[in-house]
Amino acid sequence: MGLGGISIWQLLIILFVVLLIFGSGKLKTLGSDLGSGLKSFKKAVKEEDKEENKQD
Repeated sequence: MGLGGISIWQLLIILFVVLLIFGSGKLKTLGSDLGSGLKSFKKAVKEEDKEENKQD
């Protein structure tokens, strides 16, 4: 058993199908956009925490 009842082979097949559908270039762009979005979200949360601490 793998993650949540999904074996490693099932994960590999899903990854292969997604790669066939979207292509490697699109997945690379999607990963990059997702990473930059998470980075900006973390930055905004940290800035809000700093502002809260200054007000107290």
